[in-house]
Amino acid sequence: MPTPHDVTTFEPQDRTLRLPWPFTGRDEELALVRRSLTVGRPGMVITGPAGCGRTRLAMEALRGTDCARVAGTPGTRDLPFAAFAHLLPEGVTLHRAVQLLSGVRQLLADDAHLLDDASAALLHQLAVQGRTRLLVLVTDGARPPGAVARLWTGELLPRLALEPLPREDTATLLGAGAGGPLEPLAVNRLHRLCGGDLRLLRDLLDALREQSLLTRDADTDERAWRGRVPVTPALRERAAAVLARTCPDEREILDRLAFAEPLPLAADALDLRILERLEADGLLDVGDDTAVRLAHPLHGPVLRAEAGRLRARRLTGRRRSTASALDAEAAGLTRRIERADVRTTPTPVGEWAVAEGEPVPARYAAVRARFSRLRGELREAAAWAREGLATAPQDRACRTELALAAAQSGETGTPIDLLAEHPGTAAWPPAARGDLDTALKTLEETGLETGAEFGLETGAEFGLETGAESGLETGAESGLETGAESGLETGAETGLETGTGPGSDDPCTRTSGLCHAHDPYNAHDPYIAYDAVRLGAPRRAIGLLPSDGCLARHARALARGDGPALDLVAAELEERGFLLFAAEAYAQAVRVHRDAGAARTARTRAVALARRCQGARTPALSGLVLGELTARQRQIVTLAAAGLSNRQIAERLTLSVRTVGNHLYGAYTRLGAGDRGALPWLVDQPA
Repeated sequence: MPTPHDVTTFEPQDRTLRLPWPFTGRDEELALVRRSLTVGRPGMVITGPAGCGRTRLAMEALRGTDCARVAGTPGTRDLPFAAFAHLLPEGVTLHRAVQLLSGVRQLLADDAHLLDDASAALLHQLAVQGRTRLLVLVTDGARPPGAVARLWTGELLPRLALEPLPREDTATLLGAGAGGPLEPLAVNRLHRLCGGDLRLLRDLLDALREQSLLTRDADTDERAWRGRVPVTPALRERAAAVLARTCPDEREILDRLAFAEPLPLAADALDLRILERLEADGLLDVGDDTAVRLAHPLHGPVLRAEAGRLRARRLTGRRRSTASALDAEAAGLTRRIERADVRTTPTPVGEWAVAEGEPVPARYAAVRARFSRLRGELREAAAWAREGLATAPQDRACRTELALAAAQSGETGTPIDLLAEHPGTAAWPPAARGDLDTALKTLEETGLETGAEFGLETGAEFGLETGAESGLETGAESGLETGAESGLETGAETGLETGTGPGSDDPCTRTSGLCHAHDPYNAHDPYIAYDAVRLGAPRRAIGLLPSDGCLARHARALARGDGPALDLVAAELEERGFLLFAAEAYAQAVRVHRDAGAARTARTRAVALARRCQGARTPALSGLVLGELTARQRQIVTLAAAGLSNRQIAERLTLSVRTVGNHLYGAYTRLGAGDRGALPWLVDQPA
């Protein structure tokens, strides 16, 4: 008999007690599914990639309702009516099964692509009969039984195709799972690695927490992740296709590609026959430039983790330097900024450098920060700026980008004081405080009243017609061909000098010639002139922007008070990647639309875009989100902004303190505010 001291106790692991993550980012889809399950509706088929949240969406839609549930499984596809075994007697016929289930008013069929043929036929017959509302879940890429596929191809049931959860909603989930917000660059990495598979995402996040790989930033209180990928059983399962290759030559090529990341290898440097086999099996991607990459972003980390030390040392030694590749990425992003096109573009080298914890040159980080800020990704812009400051603490461009991101997030005080030193950015500190008169006066003082100093009408100072001074035709001074004078090698203060030529016939391209050769944060930069439009004084910018560009169209539409024209330019800005600019244009349209329906539509679009801009709070957006709150939320938010505590609000409105807290939490979520500190700024701004 063991003594009491010999008794072994087993502590449950955290993963066995995990609570579900909050339901996030599927509000519109949830409303569609619920409508499909109302009386008189037949139900719906929901399809989507593995792990996209189909089952969670279905369970949310069915919450509180009486519903039977069946599920297909891989091992029972040869057993008739296996999925319905708990609902039907043994040996039942299809006809009898339909009769027995005709009284079921609601049925969920999960993993319907794995149903046996008899169960699939029964499901189809129930749809034909029409007495049972069906919710059928199918994974993309699988081959469902013909009877299941005919549910939507035969138009018996409507189909909802789910897309992977967007990055901004993924960030919300990760914050809930990590116990606090994750740094945007860590969110991007997790989102990219998991490809929308939320089960894999949770598994990877749990591994990061268990192995203490998340570090907390003392300044932002965000969790960051740098370095290795923890290889969990789920990750090994996902990478089984590459790990299972037993041919030594195939494995050598796969490992070479894994250790060559982030730079691709040329196809002519590898055995073509082996490449063909690996490509046919979906393990490789071969680009138009014949560069070869691993097909899935998880394959590289898993292969590197599985390699022995000697093999890893040998293959690591073959990796090329990333310096020139980082320069090329920075130059490409700069040209996009100058062409008024900041749509998402691959930047694997910079992402790899951050993920691996490699030092990021300040000149590169400043370009990435500016690109992200113009896209409206303000928290991401700040993260890139901090990466640059980690290697060059006094870098002027990174400090300015960090301050601009803070100002356009509604922060005041020390974080944005630096902006007052630059004539082109000095308007943002008063704008962040809500003092638009001072902000606009500051813009005037930079020369935005007439634009006479800048040669914007004739381009005389920038050689827009002849390229004589800017080197736009020959690239002689911009270093577009050689990069010799672009500042990318020497780290000239901003790294934004490369590619000053437009290189495109697009109307918006002509803004590129206005970028100052050394400092983008002054009135020579078209985005500085455009700030007058964003701050509500479009007439001061009209003469400073090329007449055929989208920024000038925004200025003219706002000056005329033309709501439909603002809607059009907002759509164009969104298409070009300027999500924050588009949100601001829609918000401005709300105030000038004469048609109430058009105003509501513009408001909805503005709010949807603003929520994707990582907490942006600019003058153009002020008052907009307050209109999205319930009457009770607006009442409580107004009192909280006036300085009342939750208990004082509860006493004044005869509510419980808990109810007040719940209303405030919901309001914070809609407003993009982290705490009460942002409420006075939001509430005091004119609607």
